Amino acid sequence: MHKLVEHFLSYVDVEKGLSGNTLQAYRSDLADYLAFLKKRGLDEPELAGKDDVIAYLYELKKRGNQPATIARRLSAVKTFMRFLRMEGYTAQDPTGSLSSPRLAQKLPQVMTVSEVERLLEAPTPDSPIGLRDRAILELLYAAGLRVSEVLSLKPGDLDAARGLLRCKGKGDRQRVVPVGGVALHQIRNYQSTVRPGFKPKTGMPLFVNRRGKPLTRQTVWKMIKRYARAAGIRREVTPHTLRHSFATHLLENGADLRVVQELLGHVDIVTTQKYTHLTTKTLRSEYDRAHPRA
Repeated sequence: MHKLVEHFLSYVDVEKGLSGNTLQAYRSDLADYLAFLKKRGLDEPELAGKDDVIAYLYELKKRGNQPATIARRLSAVKTFMRFLRMEGYTAQDPTGSLSSPRLAQKLPQVMTVSEVERLLEAPTPDSPIGLRDRAILELLYAAGLRVSEVLSLKPGDLDAARGLLRCKGKGDRQRVVPVGGVALHQIRNYQSTVRPGFKPKTGMPLFVNRRGKPLTRQTVWKMIKRYARAAGIRREVTPHTLRHSFATHLLENGADLRVVQELLGHVDIVTTQKYTHLTTKTLRSEYDRAHPRA
């Protein structure tokens, strides 16, 4: 990897506190960009001009990349070039006037309340794994957590007496979120009757497997898909589907958008506003159904 890219990654790691996944995405995208520049005879990225960047975008399109992928890679290149200019490696930013591809807004998939209830009740209540999985599902929906946030929880992060949970989100940003009574009951049940039998070592996360080791994201994804099938839910269900459903159901029942933003851990409220499209759609359908002159 080019020394300037390593310098850039160190900078964004320290200054912006980005997650490991985001840093890896930057590394991968910039490695692809540098490999393209090298084919064009440019070994130094600071020498690339606007024509080189445009040629790279055309190359991505020729490879069959989707607009979302092209937009992400252009964003990485633009951020990198702004850094080079800021640090004095180049006098001009060739990406300054380039716009990202227009992306069609993709609304998140949301489950109905009935579907959520069926999913939450799908785990077998008389088995250790079933009790653990029920606690995970309840928590995903009760607090709107990302799967990575659930899997990184430690037993001490839960304040059962006050019904609060401390979690670490993207960029290592911490937030405290409330947890409903049903989810708290399931978590306490798991902690007192199941987790000790898995014999986790000191320092292990709250949710562990039979051998007392941390669960993986893939395990939770597969688990949710299995329970969704068992519950007769035909739509695609992922951990993020529960997060989307959490936010949408709150807004449909009158929650303030700013509160939902805080609960989800969104830095920008624009990210949260996508859920208002779903609730507006619901209002329209209810109006069309109920109004005699709709």
